[in-house]
Amino acid sequence: MTKWKKASEELGELIGESVSEYEVEFRKMFGSPVYFVNGNMFIGVHGDGIMLRLQEEDQQKLYDEYDEAAPFTPNGRRMREYALIPPAVYDDEIEFRKWLDISYSYVSSLPKKEKKEKKKKAAPKKTKKSEK
Repeated sequence: MTKWKKASEELGELIGESVSEYEVEFRKMFGSPVYFVNGNMFIGVHGDGIMLRLQEEDQQKLYDEYDEAAPFTPNGRRMREYALIPPAVYDDEIEFRKWLDISYSYVSSLPKKEKKEKKKKAAPKKTKKSEK
């Protein structure tokens, strides 16, 4: 298991600039910049990498084109629709835009995810011991 690594500020700025043309919502998850479309996660920084949501056949195309591309597996658990894109993609403006467009089209087609109400913590129940 890899040790948690702080999100790269440089990559955070890169994706922030790159997604500015899309209708996205910015949030931080575990201190990392992540962008959502209609409540569905789209793209984010994880450590020193960028993860992008792609449907299965597009992930396979990415893996076929780039040996360094890999499934996104934070803490050893694979997130099915997410791939880590290699620097060869995000260092090339045209290639990065191509993959952003593919991902954005897919994520935009997903049903809108409603925000969950935060549950209020229930007061601790009194036990017979605590009443004495």
